[in-house]
Amino acid sequence: MGLKNSIRVLHVTPEMAPLIKVGGLGDVAGSLPKALNSMGVDCRVLMPNSKGLAERAGSMGLKVVRCPGKVHAAINWRVYSAGILKTQVNGVTVYLLDQPELFSDLEAYPKSLTCESVLPFIFLSMGALELGRAVRWMPQVLHLHDWPAASVASMLKWHRHYHKLREHFETVLTIHNLAHQGIVSPGGLEGWGFNKNSFSMDGMEFYGHVNLLKGGIIASDKVTTVSPRYSWDIQTREGGMGLDGVLFANRNKLSGILNGVDYDVWNPSKDPLITSHYSPSDLSGKAKCRKDLLRILGWEDGNDVLVAFVGRLVEQKGVDLILGAMNRILAEPIRLVILGSGHPLFEEKLKSEAQKHPKKLWVSTDFDETMAHRIYAGSDLMLMPSQFEPCGLSQLIAMAYGTIPVARATGGIADTVIDADGADDGTGFLFIDYSPEEMTRALKRGIAAVSNPSRRAKIMRNCMTADFSWRQSAKAYLNIYEELLGYQ
Repeated sequence: MGLKNSIRVLHVTPEMAPLIKVGGLGDVAGSLPKALNSMGVDCRVLMPNSKGLAERAGSMGLKVVRCPGKVHAAINWRVYSAGILKTQVNGVTVYLLDQPELFSDLEAYPKSLTCESVLPFIFLSMGALELGRAVRWMPQVLHLHDWPAASVASMLKWHRHYHKLREHFETVLTIHNLAHQGIVSPGGLEGWGFNKNSFSMDGMEFYGHVNLLKGGIIASDKVTTVSPRYSWDIQTREGGMGLDGVLFANRNKLSGILNGVDYDVWNPSKDPLITSHYSPSDLSGKAKCRKDLLRILGWEDGNDVLVAFVGRLVEQKGVDLILGAMNRILAEPIRLVILGSGHPLFEEKLKSEAQKHPKKLWVSTDFDETMAHRIYAGSDLMLMPSQFEPCGLSQLIAMAYGTIPVARATGGIADTVIDADGADDGTGFLFIDYSPEEMTRALKRGIAAVSNPSRRAKIMRNCMTADFSWRQSAKAYLNIYEELLGYQ
């Protein structure tokens, strides 16, 4: 245990819940270091002090202090300097890189990718390599999240200065969503300090452009994805988004580790945001939560099955399937609740449908954490028709609340949901083909199941007793760190 206690890991990320959250990466960065710390690892987090972040931390009651040291890095033939702010989030030390010129207008991610707009993340990557000297804490493992941090590994391999530090760090790159790769023109490489070898087929070159994620995949010591199935999906032409060949060539260092759920936050037996608590041994509070949700939505109670969708309104999440099957869905004995924001076109279409069917469809595009908890607790079924899903958190949260998933068997969904029509320990209803017809068929199976009280209770208990805690996932990451450091 002494060796494990000595492992020092720095997570480098653009987002971390609850400070700033755009997607699943924010949840992972907020939960994984906390779980690892509870196992004796010294995990800390580095992120940009992006727009309003330090102020938000202060408003949450977190103490933010300025460290005495500074970080300096050369980009485009000038030196950028950054202060370091420090705070504690759920017991995890978080360093905020404070460089107003680069970060003060940054809202987690740039709206478009150019050599100029990715500059904050080039500096963040350099900051990860410089941080140890500034704060007098030297990490052994640099855990990099998605393309914004992938350049850390690339710098250790191809940077004119930072390649000298290669022997000081082990690197792990986690791919949360392969759809985002950080692709820009090659014009910035020289000014960022990369040597000529960096722009090659065995480097960051990607069809004449620079692909920051590709560089990280090649240069990192280990690469992980957020579910086992997704690690296979991205090695195929259909799921690889242009990087399937690179990922297949690097498969020996690739592994899939399922994301977890923070049961301190998502737990119907103690959730302070829901009207009534319940558990696998006493499901009665679920009906009270359903009644409360109907009241909030302005709907009268009835026998209709309450179906929910909570997530980003983007093509990846299958919103086009829901819109394509809307008339068929609403012809069923259900009412549909949609909470999420995303593409303006999807938002407008869904709001328009809600105006046409006010007694059957409710849509909100405003992010509301309290409402999300109430929807998870009060709904009967959770609809997740994802086109692809690296891990998926909605199905895991829904299961914790006994809300049965109706979902497409892709990525992490296929790893976590067992079809209840094919197994006694089933936890949901799956479909394979990406089509409105297949989704509707699966939804009908779900409606039939929840209309049968004894069958519904059995599936609910299967869902609620499944263990997707972060501790399981953290053990797998700890094994990777130990392997890299020669502790095994």
